[in-house]
Amino acid sequence: MSPQIIFKLFGLILLLLSAHIVAAEKSISVPVLTLKAATEQVVRDNPDLAQMQARAQAMAAIPSQMGALPDPEISFNAMSLPIKTFNTAQEDMTQLGAGISQAFPFPGKLALREQAAAFEAEAATQGVNEVRWRLLSEVKTTWWLIFYLDRAIQIVDSNHALLQQFVEIARTKYEVGEGLQQDVLLAQLELSKLLDQQLMLKASRRNAAASLNALLDKPANEELRLPEKIELQLPTIKQENLLYQQAETSRALLEGNRLGINAAQSRLDLAKKDYLPDFNLGASYGARANTPSGDKRADLLSLNLSMNVPIFAAQKQAKAVDQRTSELMQEKYALQDQWNKVRSQISQGYNDYRRAKDQVVLFETGIVPQARQTVASMLAGYQVNKVDFLNLVRSQITLYEYEIQYWKAFTEANQSLAQLSAAVGKEEIYE
Repeated sequence: MSPQIIFKLFGLILLLLSAHIVAAEKSISVPVLTLKAATEQVVRDNPDLAQMQARAQAMAAIPSQMGALPDPEISFNAMSLPIKTFNTAQEDMTQLGAGISQAFPFPGKLALREQAAAFEAEAATQGVNEVRWRLLSEVKTTWWLIFYLDRAIQIVDSNHALLQQFVEIARTKYEVGEGLQQDVLLAQLELSKLLDQQLMLKASRRNAAASLNALLDKPANEELRLPEKIELQLPTIKQENLLYQQAETSRALLEGNRLGINAAQSRLDLAKKDYLPDFNLGASYGARANTPSGDKRADLLSLNLSMNVPIFAAQKQAKAVDQRTSELMQEKYALQDQWNKVRSQISQGYNDYRRAKDQVVLFETGIVPQARQTVASMLAGYQVNKVDFLNLVRSQITLYEYEIQYWKAFTEANQSLAQLSAAVGKEEIYE
């Protein structure tokens, strides 16, 4: 074998030994965005969460309004005023008056209105918590996707350099009569495939970065740089049934539905009370002028009490009770439906995490080391012409694919953890 080929093979060995080393870090001018910083920033800056918080604050101001009495009414009047003279002293019945009236709903109605509004306000607060967990899950999932794409791009770049060496070696061997032209063409084809994969990965990375920037209320094209090194140990999570129990008490979505049931029950109780009348109490004072001869006329006081009479109860109050009863059943069915969905989310996240974690262990302890040993063995055999070029290239491509799959499984495990925490509504899902 010619010295030129030996030299290039030696360079290839060095590349294989260093293929797992990460690429050079990007410019330090771009700050590193850790997962913790991303989750803190989304809670602080996300406009969707901010508008939900504003809505909850607005709804918190409603209960006291619903529990307050209607505003009293003040009236002024002139009674029995002669239209020819407009003289207030001419007629005994003429009086200038002022009055006040106050409506009083039947006892218990105001309390039920306030109670229903209070439940709805608390449900809105639970809605804020639910959106917060959703955003945390989306941020974590997207952050881990970008982390995976960064690792994949680094692996592609390393394999791109290796395949370039393959092309040079195959070309040199062909030029000195020790190789075949098809080896050169094969290496060039695989190199072109890697370039295509590189373009796709970088485009996906830009799209994922735009999504994460949008969640963090940043310009979509702002550059993101993630840490190069992280903790690779995957935790052990609690059993599925324990996660169910946690979610039943901690998931904001379920608590919001329970509060919706309470609000619907209060509205139903209020509809039943609408069979009872509301009252209006009023008082007015009439001042009368003295007679033309100077005799004094007594002022007059009037009191009144009125109430509404629900004579159309079959068309109004009864139908309102039917409506509120159906709304209460709707809320109960909605709670059961959401509980089924929450358990499904937990089971899916639980199973996805276990599968991904097992894959990580399999790739880390078995497949990837074995693939690296295979590549080293193929390379040694190729040096002495005992392994053909096609098998050498295939072994390197296989190693590349397994390394990509390792990081994909690792990312999916962490994404499953994020989704599982959101489904449970707590971070404490670990043993």
